[in-house]
Amino acid sequence: MRAMETVVKIHAADNVVVAVTPIAKGEAVQAAGTAITAKDAIPAGHKMAIRPIKEGEAVVKYGFPIGNATKDVTAGTWMHVHNVKSRLGNILDYSYEPEKAGRPELPKKKGYTFEGYARKDGKVGIRNEVWIVPTVGCVNSIAVEIERRAQKFKTGTIDGICAYTHPYGCSQLGDDMRYTQAYLAGLIHHPNAGAVLVLALGCENNQLDLMKKAIGDYDADRVKFLTCQEVGDEIEEGVRIVRGLCAFAGQFKRTTQPAGKLVLGLKCGGSDGFSGLTANPLVGAVSNQLIAEGGTSILTEVPEMFGAETLLMNRCKDRATFEKTVQLINGFKEYFMRYGEKIHENPSPGNKEGGITTLEDKSLGCVQKGGTAIVQDVLSYGTPAVEKGLLLLQAPGNDLVAANALAASGAHIVLFTTGRGTPFACPVPTIKIASNSRLSADKKNWIDFNAGGLLEGKSMQQLCDAFFAFLMQVASGKRHAKSEVLDKHELAIFKDGVTL
Repeated sequence: MRAMETVVKIHAADNVVVAVTPIAKGEAVQAAGTAITAKDAIPAGHKMAIRPIKEGEAVVKYGFPIGNATKDVTAGTWMHVHNVKSRLGNILDYSYEPEKAGRPELPKKKGYTFEGYARKDGKVGIRNEVWIVPTVGCVNSIAVEIERRAQKFKTGTIDGICAYTHPYGCSQLGDDMRYTQAYLAGLIHHPNAGAVLVLALGCENNQLDLMKKAIGDYDADRVKFLTCQEVGDEIEEGVRIVRGLCAFAGQFKRTTQPAGKLVLGLKCGGSDGFSGLTANPLVGAVSNQLIAEGGTSILTEVPEMFGAETLLMNRCKDRATFEKTVQLINGFKEYFMRYGEKIHENPSPGNKEGGITTLEDKSLGCVQKGGTAIVQDVLSYGTPAVEKGLLLLQAPGNDLVAANALAASGAHIVLFTTGRGTPFACPVPTIKIASNSRLSADKKNWIDFNAGGLLEGKSMQQLCDAFFAFLMQVASGKRHAKSEVLDKHELAIFKDGVTL
């Protein structure tokens, strides 16, 4: 891409271009080899028609419809929420057509390595932390106090002692309870935790024996349990247990590991019109490289697949995986419908301000985080990643919930693309990738990597190599995410059900 083009046409079939810089009304710009006069002022990241589009005709971006025009427009018209309407809204039937996806080759394996903590179960952690995980929100304050008092046991090989509080586990029923149990179990098994204290109250719906069933097999040296109602001084006892867990976790040392041991979570945050041009394709290239190294990438945010789902379906490794993807998509649409919500109402106010018009517009940019790899499996919420390669995960678009879902499925690092910025993080290092250089310059305390260089003459290969090397340093503990420096590690669990 040439340095600082005024507009970018993404695909040959597109009838709109994206403004790289603000375009004034009446300004003449070169678009697709033709001089076009802007009929409106067009903000950066927003779309401009490059030919007449009739009412009801598809508005095409990324080579696919992102909605229909709601009125006749001429070339140079600003195309946004005032004149474009989503085409979504129904449960669809799908056909498995892998021939339409092609099978592009992944990049060559380069033999990347990192320094990680080998665990007894064969997994590798990139942090060696001791986690306190409550079964119920009622003991949150106790967990936090144990965390505070236990900091004195943090040695040179312990990267942190963290309490992960949440409001659930009491008065939950059915699937709602199972979501909580699945999430907590996934967190307890995460290899970034060298040891875990599971902290219960005693009278909650999420009884410890039920929680242990959800956890399944565990290392009794690594995971300990405490029921507060069964001891006299729960804080003193909790601190005593954490002291022992720190001694256990402190035995682990970093050793050289192949990059194929890593699991990346792919997440899109405050997106703008540049996200689908820069940050998301960059993450897709990094995902491709990791998979070439034998690693795993997990793509989630199911509502942000609506409108682009066939691109993923046709890349499924076989028909069985395709059928699981169909259920993933239609199951989430049914979830919307149960609560009377419109399937197409997903772009946030910030998305729209940044130039994203419809859910299709958002989705076609979002799915680029998955690169071009074959979809190997579809995971239910809280299910651990087992297969290597590109996986899809059941979780919503909500940033906190989706990032946490990725962590619960085993992601070591969450790659979070953003056009607007955010300070949040989940329990694993959460790397923020800016879609534009302005954001990277303005929020240096939030942004870890700038993908905006793709609009300023830098090549995709150049940025991909630099970003991958950066991730190996983060995985090795030689660098830390800005979120880690800010001590951000919020926990959020998906809720869908009745609270008694």
